[in-house]
Amino acid sequence: MKRIFHPRLLLSLPRVGLLACLLAGTTRVRAADTGTNTTPLAAAKKLFESGRYPEARAAFEKIAAAEPQNAEVMFYLGWTAFRLNQPEESAKLLEKATALDATKSLYFHVLGDAYGVLTQRASVFGKIGWAKKCLAAYDRAVALDPGNLDARAARLSYYWHAPAIVGGGMDKARAEAEEIRQRDPVRGAQGLADLYVSEKQYAEAFAVIDRLVAQYPDNKPVQYQLGRLAAITGQQLDRGATALEAYLRYSPQGREPGLAAAHWRLGMLYARKGDKAAARAEFEAALKLDPGFTAARESLKKLK
Repeated sequence: MKRIFHPRLLLSLPRVGLLACLLAGTTRVRAADTGTNTTPLAAAKKLFESGRYPEARAAFEKIAAAEPQNAEVMFYLGWTAFRLNQPEESAKLLEKATALDATKSLYFHVLGDAYGVLTQRASVFGKIGWAKKCLAAYDRAVALDPGNLDARAARLSYYWHAPAIVGGGMDKARAEAEEIRQRDPVRGAQGLADLYVSEKQYAEAFAVIDRLVAQYPDNKPVQYQLGRLAAITGQQLDRGATALEAYLRYSPQGREPGLAAAHWRLGMLYARKGDKAAARAEFEAALKLDPGFTAARESLKKLK
């Protein structure tokens, strides 16, 4: 599909975290495990990890006052500002962190996310400069650590949604998905399938997931991806429901999709089949597990 540039296309560029939506979210990496370490930095990280961002910022600022050249502290201050929805401040702090230590992939990844939000908020023509900075930061993150799949996922999302004038393109997005698939077959296949879905190439999307199912027939997260694809496309609904029901009998580990997400997707399938009662039950089950699950709450509202 030919991608024609128009300034309005930049209004949504880049949608940071959309793949996560598809692959993951915004930056989904975690802070390093602090274990039983009780240093001020470790305590500040604990606050950050628990989502107590104002308190974390105060703790990091206190350390920074004594150690202004500490790149890690500057990074966490920038990341905290990002979580507090302050992308301009975040970008300034993260630029300082990367200047102090230009070897950390994570630093550049989060900097790219901050630039991405600034791209969204800039004037139409100002978006171009921020978008280029965003891609450059993601490129640097991947160059420093080719195995940083979160940075690769962010760059995939950028390629997917950005016009060619600022480095976007579906061919680049597919190539990135293949790179991810080489390192994480499930995650990469999901990204590739979503790219096909965005162009309504549903047969190709199912072919990607079907190859994954054939390769890993007993892998429950793979079953989740099958069910998710059915829910998104409205095709192979019975097969998708069976796959999600199987996933709901499983206990997800680590970063695997949670059971709330599986209930939500199963509810989507029932809604597509016209079974509102069953759909409502699944959406309510999702919200019981995760009361803050906005997508499930919105889906439930649409049934009424």
